[in-house]
Amino acid sequence: MNTALEDGTPVCIRRVTPDDEALLRAGIERMSPRSRYLRFFSGMRTPPDWVIDRLLDVDDHTHLAWGAIDLSGVDRPAIGVVHAFRDKEDPDCAEFSVAILDDWHGLGLGKLLTATILLDALEEGITRFHVDTLAENRSATNFTQMLGGVGKGSADMTRGFDLDVAEAIRRLRDQCDPPAIASVFAAFDG
Repeated sequence: MNTALEDGTPVCIRRVTPDDEALLRAGIERMSPRSRYLRFFSGMRTPPDWVIDRLLDVDDHTHLAWGAIDLSGVDRPAIGVVHAFRDKEDPDCAEFSVAILDDWHGLGLGKLLTATILLDALEEGITRFHVDTLAENRSATNFTQMLGGVGKGSADMTRGFDLDVAEAIRRLRDQCDPPAIASVFAAFDG
């Protein structure tokens, strides 16, 4: 689906496929060391191959993944990705993660991708997300709480949250921010 960020940048949000390895690797390398640390709990420039393999092992049922491509330039880089890994022990629940390249922070892309994965997860029968984030990652913590995430356990180095998928969708739909989020809802409603 094609939409736009808050600054008007045209983007394509589409499913991630195993053929996206080069885009994924390039995107991770373009992240700042701080962003890589907050997302992967490690600042290494390139994650181990097993991490890349896991991120590309999508089947649209046990592992859902959507990515965003910047359509404004010739090179059309991947600028963000969101994943939901279904829990084998609790198939109604999935581990949730989102990563946005630094230059696209604050433009609504995280919300667009999150709405996409939430709607896809609901269609797949996933009713809850589990989110783990570093305790120092205030942006991720605030975002998760804005979606209705409820903290669980103590907050030492990491914080865990449970998130009701339907409630998170309701909150994003009610907020309608960024305005382009309406195109995400329309893609799944139609």
